Amino acid sequence: MSIPTPSLDAIEDFLAQKRIAIAGISRNPKDFSASLFQELCQRGYEVVPVNPNASEVLGKPCFAHVQDIQPKVDAVLLLTSPAGTDTVVADCAVAGVSRVWMYRAVGKGAISEKAIAFCQEHGIRVIAGQCPFMFLGGAETIHRLHGLFRKITGRFPKRSRVVQPIASA
Repeated sequence: MSIPTPSLDAIEDFLAQKRIAIAGISRNPKDFSASLFQELCQRGYEVVPVNPNASEVLGKPCFAHVQDIQPKVDAVLLLTSPAGTDTVVADCAVAGVSRVWMYRAVGKGAISEKAIAFCQEHGIRVIAGQCPFMFLGGAETIHRLHGLFRKITGRFPKRSRVVQPIASA
């Protein structure tokens, strides 16, 4: 199975959700996951940390599993290992979450082909890959350069090309 390139429409839909969980967030405030968490909070998102080994992250209550979150979240950003991703997407299905983003900047990131197939089978919209920082307006230079590099190499997400049916007269 090849990893599907997400559409820009799917990314914008995910980022339009205002209550997002970050699964796999580190307790270390200097970790990348913590900086992404803080950036989303500063942009007005209600971000809920998920880490089975923490009761609190960056001053917010942390949940062990997605299905433990009340009220439920609209979307889940996964910063887990691929094996962890398999578990978290199953939790998302139980919790009724319909959007997941498997983070990836370099290496495998959180991407799991098994989890992608699971999402597709369970009607969960999945973004496999990409770094959310590239899609947040006004991001730091390094993230803008990352996005520019992907555009130059043809790996930046594109808009869906939905063909509208022609109405018969």
